Amino acid sequence: MTPKHGGRSRGSMSIFIVLGLCCFCYLLGSWQKSGFGKGDSIAMRVSKVAELADCDVKTDLDFEPHHKFVGTFESREVIVKKYKACDVKYKDYTPCQEQDRAMKFPRENMIYRERHCPPQEEKLRCLIPAPVGYTTPFPWPKSRDYAYYANVPYKHLTVEKAGQHWVEYEGNVLKFPGGGTMFPQGADAYIDELASVIPIKDGTIRTAIDTGCGVASWGAYMLKRNVLAMSFAPRDNHEAQVQFALERGVPAVIGVLGSISLPYPSRAFDMAQCSRCLIPWGTDDGTSLMEVDRVLRPGGYWVLSGPPYNWKTYHKVWKRTPEDCKAEQRKIEERAEQLCWEKKYEKGDIAIFRKKINAESCKRKPQNFCETQDPDDVWYKKMETCVTPFPEVSSSSEVAGGKLEKFPARLFATPPRIAKGLVTGVTEESYQEDNAKWKKHVKAYKNLNRLVGSARYRNIMDMNAGLGGFAAAIDSPKVWVMNVVPNIADNTLGAIYERGLIGIYHDWCEGFSTYPRTYDLIHANHLFSMYQDKCEYEDILLEMDRILRPEGVVIFRDAVDPLIKVKQIARGMRWDLKLVDHEDGPFVPEKILIAVKQYWVAGEMNSTSSNR
Repeated sequence: MTPKHGGRSRGSMSIFIVLGLCCFCYLLGSWQKSGFGKGDSIAMRVSKVAELADCDVKTDLDFEPHHKFVGTFESREVIVKKYKACDVKYKDYTPCQEQDRAMKFPRENMIYRERHCPPQEEKLRCLIPAPVGYTTPFPWPKSRDYAYYANVPYKHLTVEKAGQHWVEYEGNVLKFPGGGTMFPQGADAYIDELASVIPIKDGTIRTAIDTGCGVASWGAYMLKRNVLAMSFAPRDNHEAQVQFALERGVPAVIGVLGSISLPYPSRAFDMAQCSRCLIPWGTDDGTSLMEVDRVLRPGGYWVLSGPPYNWKTYHKVWKRTPEDCKAEQRKIEERAEQLCWEKKYEKGDIAIFRKKINAESCKRKPQNFCETQDPDDVWYKKMETCVTPFPEVSSSSEVAGGKLEKFPARLFATPPRIAKGLVTGVTEESYQEDNAKWKKHVKAYKNLNRLVGSARYRNIMDMNAGLGGFAAAIDSPKVWVMNVVPNIADNTLGAIYERGLIGIYHDWCEGFSTYPRTYDLIHANHLFSMYQDKCEYEDILLEMDRILRPEGVVIFRDAVDPLIKVKQIARGMRWDLKLVDHEDGPFVPEKILIAVKQYWVAGEMNSTSSNR
């Protein structure tokens, strides 16, 4: 069939048009790759980043930046508020453990020593001052043994516990000889005795809990064995004991074993200990021991040193009858057997029990199992007088909940909770991807600030810890990280503990259970996006300022909109600020905001500067 007139011309024209479109698309793609023509959405984000800029944000922080600085900083941005210093009487303010509020609550089961936070209208909205003479704490490991008296100016324990060598006052420093009520010869000798029964040295024991820790010398000396101890004690007449611990660079929180569940997941700790902690293990209804059992791993150890053990020697000193002491000891051991614990050691003041690895190996089966479906759902939940059941096993040799690698292999091994699909939305593959991501992020932080990972920032907090990737990437004997899992986030804290890390549940709409000036570095990853509609950013930022040490650092990683709000508030808080791009470049919506808290002490200024 003969083609119609002009068909060949139209065919040639079509080829020409197609080639032209291909060339145009290539040029357009090249133009976009060069950083232009990204579209309205990116243009809007870049505009928002520019809004973050102002002349008050420092370009000369304590560290040398390696990332591109975003924007030209101008002074047109409104400072929301310039925050004044609180009265000096609040220098050691702990909002949820204040004595005046505590005394309004019952003393039964230590309820008055638990968390009781102020209502919104009573919250302080000022900056907690450091005491006059405050000095950056000694670097680790010297801080284990010494603290500046000006930082924690309390001598009560130097007198009350003088014969037990908790703490001594020498000139302008406090000295911590490593003593304790039950180890006057020193924590090292005490731990050596425990290690004759418990495999402390080989990485089997990595996480521990010290109930009623004093100044946390046990936890401080366990660090030499590469064991991380979560130490806690109430804010009571033993003045500033947890504050001393944190000043020494030892993990600790204000807390008590009372009527509310401990803020830790089930099967969290390889080891628990009570060294004359005054918890009524044998005289209460068994609830306290059942709560320790909940947080103790299958195969874990519990150490009790002090009353009622060695009652033959001390019952007169305790002003108790032999019959009373024997009855208490018998009650403790009966309850331990009901919990499927076996006594492994008793000598002098010390008794050591080991929890069986699964229910199959129990001599006596507990009768009153807890009905709750989730033993990790504990935030502000009442402790129950019931036994947390072991996870099911397929054989008598299997460790309930999954066997853990020895540390440090445990740090990057897949946690059993993830391997078994028990962490919502997390697979083994996504877990490894998360580890790689955080190694990259931490490398970027170290490029921004070469001191990250050094002993300069000993006490570190991750406010929204996720799977613990940040803590794992920064792990070093020079630092420790408090991994906080918000109560509104996916519950990942159990997996964090299975990595050999420590942490705690918390609600950032409330004050944290610690003293002022206890953290050197705070990391906030997408925390403010999470709390956008939950509570005021101002309250969270003021709490961060309270617990951050002078000249400490905050690293925010978040979307642009929350960072705009954060920076507006932070400009009035005596923080120096710097904004940088994501490590992958300026067109990634996630940005990094660095803050350095200025050094100032009580009485220096009545109101904040604008960070000039």
